[in-house]
Amino acid sequence: MNCSLCNGACADADLAPLLTPELAWLWQALAAAADRRGDESLTGGPAITVTVPADPAQRAAAAGLIDGRPLQPGRSRRVSLEELATAVATRGPLLTPGAVAAHACNRRLATKARSRAEQNASSDRIRTQLESSAADSPSHVRELVGPATVFDRLRSLGWITRLLNTPTPAELLDQALQVVARLPPPGERIDRRLLVPGNPHALDAGPLPALVLALTGSSGTPVRSGWAHLGVDCDDLLGGLIVTGITPRGWRIPSGATFTLPPRELANIAWEPSPAVGAWVFITENPSVLAAASNRALTQETLVTPRVICTAGTPSQLECEAVGALSNAGWRIAVRADFDQAGLAHMRALLAAAPAAVPWRMRAADYLAAAPEGTGTLHLKESDAPWDTDLVPVMLEHSVPVYEEDLLPRLLDDIAGGAPGAFLA
Repeated sequence: MNCSLCNGACADADLAPLLTPELAWLWQALAAAADRRGDESLTGGPAITVTVPADPAQRAAAAGLIDGRPLQPGRSRRVSLEELATAVATRGPLLTPGAVAAHACNRRLATKARSRAEQNASSDRIRTQLESSAADSPSHVRELVGPATVFDRLRSLGWITRLLNTPTPAELLDQALQVVARLPPPGERIDRRLLVPGNPHALDAGPLPALVLALTGSSGTPVRSGWAHLGVDCDDLLGGLIVTGITPRGWRIPSGATFTLPPRELANIAWEPSPAVGAWVFITENPSVLAAASNRALTQETLVTPRVICTAGTPSQLECEAVGALSNAGWRIAVRADFDQAGLAHMRALLAAAPAAVPWRMRAADYLAAAPEGTGTLHLKESDAPWDTDLVPVMLEHSVPVYEEDLLPRLLDDIAGGAPGAFLA
């Protein structure tokens, strides 16, 4: 059975004469060198420099192991690893200076370097697996994956480390690559539940679907949009928009009721026309705003029925397009989200899909009105808020997110008044 300290190099060795207290200084110096070099045997290579101890007993104990002139206390001495290896081998046929040092220090040597080497070897295996599989894929899959850049891209996203920390990295990567190979060519579509034969729910959640999206360059988009870009249809009954005060054309909904429009209903949606020229619909990120507006309408007399649509977080492309379709029915659209990196991304997506929409209390003055205080850190670019060039600098100066709830009284006043603050008479 191999020794856990030296991997069996101590077999049939007489270590006792080498592990005396008087020799501990020498083995400690060798152990430190082994860790630095990543060499747990130390049988060759550049000589190691040690400091000779002042204790005569310690110098005498090492005299038989370090050849040459007498050891001078406090002086540096170069120790030949080849000569030291020959000396310790007289105590055991497999014994090495590193093995003796490991037993003297009661620990395995060069563990960090060995771990790095093992991790590098595992990374190389992943790279080979990626490149080989991608090269054998259909042309449309090769274009998605990019065999020449996929490894570096996954590494920049943290996926190589994440893979190596799983129990079976090669197996997980192989599963993901098999899914990618089944993706349809452009112009065709497939149900996501058919991508893993025999397991229709394999891509519902977890590392496998996330890895598939990362492999195909779709991990930076909302999940449903990422799959849609790949020609994959997801369940269209879950998610969608939360709505109050406005309905799709032809629907009958009780006044003041709140309901959800799932993706199936949002596809090619047509909204009921605006009841008056210039009527507004308010788009919000957080359900708390919609709930507060509805509650206020139930308990207080308001001038206008609250018309609010909530994306409940990151809006998909389909949801953004459904918001944009409000303009076709004559509605004016006010959009907003949290003042953070994700919220600004939501705003850009909504404004791109609804060019006629206006930002609703999403300017630098609105951010400052919330008196932002805290210790958060924002990571933003100047281009993150194209609707107000002053917003990002102000947010970076305070470096704290501001949430819709922080502006709730003002938002509720706007909704009750029927128009964003800047448009109220």
